[in-house]
Amino acid sequence: MAHELAAVNTLVYGPAMTVHLTKSDWIAHGLRTLANEGANALKVGPMATKLKVSRGSFYWHFRDIGDFQSQLLQSWQERSTEQVIRELEAGKAQPDRLKHLMTRAYSAKRDLDRAIRSWGVEDEDVARIVASVDARRVAYIAKLLVAAGVESQRARRRADFLYWAYLGQAIVMDPRHSSMAASTIDDIADLFEK
Repeated sequence: MAHELAAVNTLVYGPAMTVHLTKSDWIAHGLRTLANEGANALKVGPMATKLKVSRGSFYWHFRDIGDFQSQLLQSWQERSTEQVIRELEAGKAQPDRLKHLMTRAYSAKRDLDRAIRSWGVEDEDVARIVASVDARRVAYIAKLLVAAGVESQRARRRADFLYWAYLGQAIVMDPRHSSMAASTIDDIADLFEK
């Protein structure tokens, strides 16, 4: 008597799988997942399913979920802070770096930053990384203010205030306040550079 096997609902592996993801693909997907769904959505199985690959693709690039999360945070820090600073330093608008930084900051989508800050409320390691990023950003704003002629202690206090305003703007629910006009940014920057 032959036994029939029931159909099993699994992903197709082997020759039918033609997608080969890089570590960068996984990081990009992780950052999108984090921004759109939060830290609780950073699970190997569901992410692999969305990418239409096996879980093995993930483990080819990362030791475990902790390694992946660590690399996500490093990528966020690099892209949202260090890369921005390098671009401003290399830019042609040296005297107006604060205005350029503010224009960029106040007009950027902030879903990823909000998600990482929310994650930091629940995870001390993430909170330490966020605090480090915040300190780096404030120090850079203070540097720009000093370069504009503001005394260093005043520059630090003003940098703190500008950064707090930046963080606060991200949680305002009224869409009319989700960005600032260039003239407003110019006025604010002028106030802080004097």
